[in-house]
Amino acid sequence: MNGLVLATLLGHAGHFHHAVEAAGTLAGSIDWQLYGTLFLNGLSQASHMYLVAVGLSLIFGVMRVLNLAHGALHIAAVYIGLSIIALLGNWWWALVLAPLAVAVTGALIEIGLLRPMYRRPPTYVLILTFGLVLIIHDLLKLGWGVDYKILPEPPILRGVVDVFGIVYPISYLFSIVVAAALGLLLWLFLNRTRPGRIIRACAEDREMAASLGINVPVVYTAVFTAGAFLTGFGGVLMGTIMATHAPEAFETMLYAFAVVVIGGLGSLGGAALGSFLVGQLNAFGLLVAPEWNMAFMFLAMALVLILRPRGLMGQGGAA
Repeated sequence: MNGLVLATLLGHAGHFHHAVEAAGTLAGSIDWQLYGTLFLNGLSQASHMYLVAVGLSLIFGVMRVLNLAHGALHIAAVYIGLSIIALLGNWWWALVLAPLAVAVTGALIEIGLLRPMYRRPPTYVLILTFGLVLIIHDLLKLGWGVDYKILPEPPILRGVVDVFGIVYPISYLFSIVVAAALGLLLWLFLNRTRPGRIIRACAEDREMAASLGINVPVVYTAVFTAGAFLTGFGGVLMGTIMATHAPEAFETMLYAFAVVVIGGLGSLGGAALGSFLVGQLNAFGLLVAPEWNMAFMFLAMALVLILRPRGLMGQGGAA
């Protein structure tokens, strides 16, 4: 397949699924460029899933809280970004301010709603965060409508570049690079700084950390806020290259749970590995058997649960 034709398909499909399905109709001309493009598609989708899953995994690894509202915050960043662009006329401000707005919302949720639940059974938190999904979903529909939304690309990210003979959209490559950079910075922060060691201490033993004078509630708030910021950042990147709407919060969480189960709930390295595997399964699965695409992801998740219940890199803490 001609790389330029495929890049055009990618630019107008608005979603990886549609792009690869369109590419599949040209099966007679499949060549290495198609497979290379599918691989890059998988990386691009993995970059968005990683920013959702790493925040979810970080929160669980430190707080032992499974936040079902994480996907809704991811989608909310797209809508907030739209309003910021309409107000300021600048996509880069949306990339900064929308995740910050989501982070502030996350902090308020942790302080006002989750903190009183920590001494109660985990099912209380699950029910509460599921209720938040429904509330956020309705707020988004009331504030921005029910149609699909997409953020306009800044001029610098428009167009395509040549990647080893494959013509590929700049905006997709940008999301891959940024997600990788954020992942590296997060790892360095947790493993090479004093605040990072404090967070890891709270993840390992909350009572011991508290006895050493660490303010555990403040750490929890900071971790939940950071997780919300990461998923919001991923939301802006995702909303720039594919159309989305509020109900996709549930689909986002399905992908995020698959990622963290495969990689290992609580493991940051596992979130990266799980995102990569799920992204590639999704990209190539659409070419092989589009109607079974999500089945490949859940089959992989089931195999991991059977063979290694803690995930491929699960360690039981933030790592």
